[in-house]
Amino acid sequence: MSQTQSRSPVLEVRDLITQVATPTGAKTIIDTLSFQLNSQETLCIAGESGSGKSVTALSIMGLLPPSAHITQGEILLEGQNITGLPDREMQKIRGGDIAMIFQEPMTSLNPVMSIGSQLVEAISTHQNVYGRDAETIALKSLDAVRINESKKRMKQYPHELSGGMRQRVMIAMALSCNPKVLIADEPTTALDVTIQAQTLSLMNDLKRDFDTAIILITHDMGVVAEMADNVIVMNQGKIIESQPVKDLFLTPREPYTKDLLAAVPKLGSFKDISPVPKHINEASDPVSPLVEVRDLTVRFDIKGGLLQRPVSRVHAVEKLSFDLYPGETLALVGESGCGKSTIGKSLTNLIPWNGSIKVDGQELAGLSAKEMLPVRRKMQMVFQDPYAALDPRMTVGDLVGEPLIIHGLANGSELQDRVAKLFTQVGLGPEYMDRHPHEFSGGQRQRICIARALSLEPKVIIADESVSALDVSVQAQVLDLLKKIQDELDISFLFISHDMAVVEQVCHRVAVMLLGQIVECGPRDTVFNNPQHPYTKRLLDAVPIADPTIKRKDRKLPTGEVPSPIQKLDYTPIIPELHHIGNGHFVRDVQEYR
Repeated sequence: MSQTQSRSPVLEVRDLITQVATPTGAKTIIDTLSFQLNSQETLCIAGESGSGKSVTALSIMGLLPPSAHITQGEILLEGQNITGLPDREMQKIRGGDIAMIFQEPMTSLNPVMSIGSQLVEAISTHQNVYGRDAETIALKSLDAVRINESKKRMKQYPHELSGGMRQRVMIAMALSCNPKVLIADEPTTALDVTIQAQTLSLMNDLKRDFDTAIILITHDMGVVAEMADNVIVMNQGKIIESQPVKDLFLTPREPYTKDLLAAVPKLGSFKDISPVPKHINEASDPVSPLVEVRDLTVRFDIKGGLLQRPVSRVHAVEKLSFDLYPGETLALVGESGCGKSTIGKSLTNLIPWNGSIKVDGQELAGLSAKEMLPVRRKMQMVFQDPYAALDPRMTVGDLVGEPLIIHGLANGSELQDRVAKLFTQVGLGPEYMDRHPHEFSGGQRQRICIARALSLEPKVIIADESVSALDVSVQAQVLDLLKKIQDELDISFLFISHDMAVVEQVCHRVAVMLLGQIVECGPRDTVFNNPQHPYTKRLLDAVPIADPTIKRKDRKLPTGEVPSPIQKLDYTPIIPELHHIGNGHFVRDVQEYR
């Protein structure tokens, strides 16, 4: 409980009802919501997609779309009712007294204005400070959020910054006007785990230094445990439960809250998966790898100048080697830009690469598109965004059956029967086959993508961040489905992710990647319980712990940005040696990487 409880609340919401117009009449999306927020306090609003978390923030900010309106209740800012204020008056409050950080900074920042111009504009609008004085405040704001070389960043544009840096710019912009309340709507969902840890630590420091109250909207219960003083759990626009953070985690009252907490993947809680697949563990004869990758190298030239000649080069993957065995799940983990997804695209010959890739003993180098068809039957992909992977004009039954038609494996009634069986296999009945992708939830769409991948009876499925965009309960269902499919069909998975807790739940072996190289690889238990490379240790240390009673002291958070894989044309990469330290555990020589 915050020490500021005795003060008058800086923000109070009383019996708020927000409705949206629909063809069938008004629909209530926020139903009699009430809470109080004090300065230097963090209130977390948790819940799954569609629970009303973001609409709550937009209602407070006065940013509801034209079809939505507050029909009842009050929003009090330091005692003043701001509900229904004219837009001109709300503009003074919005960004000044109440600031908001959105989930995706790239869509919140103007792509044709420099970072400095956008900061100065916000400061001038709300503080009536102009010219060099506004620039000085902007620089101090960037320094406060620990952006290095702040003068250089002022001149850069959003696309020139990483996701973590862009999010810090948004925080700097929000804090530049000293707001009384900071609303952060899923501010770390799109960030890597180490950048997320930096951002959360930064928000805690700024709350203390600037005497700011924070409303943090998230579906990540690990973030809730680390950040919250008090927690509101929402579902279908209503408050299901409201408690101080420790009470909520230790003694949740409502079944919905209990289910939400039970679905959270926790490091160290999945000991039932053997470090190697059961049939390999019991095999008397050596098992041959299903996929063999040797010295895989992927580089992309960046062109510039009037003649569009190469000016620099992206070293996406450098001399990388690994094996994937039958029935095994190998996880590739690391931060954005480390080369994980590039490996997935290389294995399916979607991008140019050098080295050797063998699938079921067949070398892929030099194969034509026609020659790759039988290989693609053996190896399928499940992508991060299921909605983007499904053609909205086709029914989901046609989408799942399409690979069977392309490969000439089925038609007519046989096709319908096989598609119906696939829908049943992924937990959706055949009655769903005539619907279109927009009629399904995110978790259901991902199940459809899995059914489509299974249609060709592949030996390998490459799952590229396949559950990162899903709510924790839906995520748990999809992960259980993947495990069930593996047990039944003996499929191998290359599981690409940056979520270490999810990786621990599903993988047999894990390979940790940094700048296109594997820095540590081995059985899951060995790598997670006894990490040897400092980068692996920092990745694990940055994972939010869904237990408010555990406070990480002296946390060694990474500083600055992950080094860029973009190098000059004459750059020669250094490939440190990979040492075997026993029990299939390999570690590279340590280089300075931060």
